[in-house]
Amino acid sequence: MPSSSMLTFMVVFFLESLAAMLQNGFMAAVLGLEWLRCRTLPTADLIIACLAVSRFCLHGMAILNDLLAFFDSKMNYFNVPWDFINTLTFWLTAWLAIFYCVKISSFSHPIFFWLKWRISRSVPRLLLGSLMVSSLTISNSAIGNRNLASLMASHGDHGNTTLADRIWTFHLCFFLPSFMLLTSIPFSLFLVSILLLIFSLHRHLGQMKSHGSCQRDPSTQAHIAVLKSLSFFLIFHTSYFLSLIVVTTGITTFQNPWHWAWEVVTYAGLFLHSGTLVLSTPKLRKALKTRPWKALLRG
Repeated sequence: MPSSSMLTFMVVFFLESLAAMLQNGFMAAVLGLEWLRCRTLPTADLIIACLAVSRFCLHGMAILNDLLAFFDSKMNYFNVPWDFINTLTFWLTAWLAIFYCVKISSFSHPIFFWLKWRISRSVPRLLLGSLMVSSLTISNSAIGNRNLASLMASHGDHGNTTLADRIWTFHLCFFLPSFMLLTSIPFSLFLVSILLLIFSLHRHLGQMKSHGSCQRDPSTQAHIAVLKSLSFFLIFHTSYFLSLIVVTTGITTFQNPWHWAWEVVTYAGLFLHSGTLVLSTPKLRKALKTRPWKALLRG
């Protein structure tokens, strides 16, 4: 019988995930209808739409996977697609940050001029590339989950601790490093993009001050607007990344209250950032004001 603290964390996790699915479903529906109406979307909105779809699937599979694993820890049917969607989400997040960095930063280096000219036309290919790279996690995840299933079976098979130790060592030495590598690369790109935006804003404000200008020009306002959104996401995304390390190392089990506490922390960042995207994207903010689900999304 679950303890009261475990039940509390479980309820918070499921409500949080359902609310996040509602948010991302709203984002995908609004931008999808806009694409059907105009047959095109601005580049940033295209990335946001793909990100919303991937997060909707991520939250849905997290609910199913955690619920099934709670009742039967040997059932890992959704671990493989969860790893695939999770990696895809990391890459889409990185492309969104890179797109804003390239478009808004005021660097005069020729590479940035070339990127500004090419980035919008390259986004569809980058999204397709993210899909292909994320597909690499399928075989890796299948191997890792098969080893974990063997590990749990060996524990229940007359206490075969030697085999269990070998499988767990393989899990720690192969599966986890490869999984963290596939997620740390897009996370690093995301982090570098934010740092470049901060440096660009600092340099731009210094130039404005040296010219005796005290008013904010459009470039400064664009820097600040994007950094507000990305700075929130830096906190949320970092907490999500660090929480994944704890969850994937298997430190806690589904029957442990701390596992569900970590699940709440892990998905809280995605939920909160989806809310900031809704409020910072003009099309979504306009749709939010004219739709009856306004109170639900903000709640």
